[in-house]
Amino acid sequence: MSELSAPQTIEELLDRMLEVSDGLPKRLKQCADYVAANPDRIAVSTVAEMAEGAGVKPSAFMRFCQVLGFSGFSQMQRLFRDSYAQNWPDYPTRLEKLRESGAGSASALLAEFIEAGRLSLESLAKTIDPDTLDASIRALSQANMVHIVGLRRAFSVAAYFAYAFEKMNVPTMIHDHVGRLDNRHAIRKGDAVIAITFAPYTPETVELAEAARAAGAEVIAITDAIASPLRPITPLMLTVTEADFGDFRSLSATLSLAVALVVAVGASVP
Repeated sequence: MSELSAPQTIEELLDRMLEVSDGLPKRLKQCADYVAANPDRIAVSTVAEMAEGAGVKPSAFMRFCQVLGFSGFSQMQRLFRDSYAQNWPDYPTRLEKLRESGAGSASALLAEFIEAGRLSLESLAKTIDPDTLDASIRALSQANMVHIVGLRRAFSVAAYFAYAFEKMNVPTMIHDHVGRLDNRHAIRKGDAVIAITFAPYTPETVELAEAARAAGAEVIAITDAIASPLRPITPLMLTVTEADFGDFRSLSATLSLAVALVVAVGASVP
């Protein structure tokens, strides 16, 4: 059974689990039952966390992945992360959908995006965890240096953080990967990193956050969902769900959160 090719879609994975479940040993059957009941956990959990949830040892969960045809847990996890990222169409597809829907004039589009922004802000007010927000502000206020990484759609947020912290005399470094330069070795213990990424998640941002945590720096994640790959890296995760119109997501709530963090940190630093 380990010679099977790996499933290429989540549907294929679930079908294979049904095929093999009756013949699985007890521990591997526990793994199958846990995965079937908690598919949303796979993209954001470590193999140790999945094994704990299933009530087995990590080695048993690894064996379960191999029985399904994967080389290991990382390959199975990649399937779920890739599937999550594919939920968002590319920009030409989004524009074509808007044309087909007859979205109307520019003023009508503006009204729709204003409404999406309003919904995003209301959601942020209801879902932000005050304790995590306070802990994030403390970590940033006490940091020797604040490193910021946010690429693609998140770059404007990262640029705002860098600009505002500089104006408040907070030592800051933005990691923008210009020229494909990798400055992760500038991160030291006692520093803090703000990592910003949204689905489809940017691998460079996740990798920098992982390197920062390994270096002993605090990591503050600004991301959008439980499926974010930043979740296993840090408990300081500030989730922002942006409403969309025509599959275009604004940054209204994310930028409001950024302003709040900057002002709070600026007020805390002597």
